[in-house]
Amino acid sequence: MNENSLELLGAFLEERAALVRALESEAFGLLHGGNDQKGYEEKMREKAALLAALAEDAAPLLEDVDDETADALASRLEAFSRSAANSLRVKSVFYMSALLYPEDYVDGAKNDLENFIDEVRRRA
Repeated sequence: MNENSLELLGAFLEERAALVRALESEAFGLLHGGNDQKGYEEKMREKAALLAALAEDAAPLLEDVDDETADALASRLEAFSRSAANSLRVKSVFYMSALLYPEDYVDGAKNDLENFIDEVRRRA
């Protein structure tokens, strides 16, 4: 296994996770600070689109990873992307806002993508 590939994947995912958090923060500000529902919805669509592209965008980073590990990681990435693509398909802003957050999520805790990044880092 190429550990450098996993480090690169981790860095890529951290960048995407930071973008997701930034979009969520902007969306929250638009909705609660400016009562801008349309702006909020647009930021949620941006978040979902970013996540929908995650598996495809990360695929090149898995090319030098052993098959078993690459398959496991690709499967998780596909799950993130599939959920996000589905939220866009059904045009549910609530679904988009809930992406990455389990029902028992507590403010300040890591979301599912951030937990996945920890898993990638442990494998590196």
